Amino acid sequence: MASARRKSSANGTWTNRKRRRLHSAPEFVICVDNSGYPVSLERNKIYRVLPDEEAARYGDLRVIDESGEDYLYSSQRFVRIAVPKAIQRQLLKAS
Repeated sequence: MASARRKSSANGTWTNRKRRRLHSAPEFVICVDNSGYPVSLERNKIYRVLPDEEAARYGDLRVIDESGEDYLYSSQRFVRIAVPKAIQRQLLKAS
């Protein structure tokens, strides 16, 4: 069961949501590499990142992908971006 909680960053992996911090400012990234995940990630699309300190220690990001669920992906697939508050609100409504 422990192996289900943490998988390699080489694949998109759903893990225990309890590890998230719920009260942080929303973060967003742009996907720059969707190789291996053409259905789950679109290149040049903005995605919301959910806080996950454990995933970050392994070089991963918890991203809400095209399925609408959050999965772990290697942070190298994304570039963090600063998003103005007005745009953040619109992005959060869309997700």
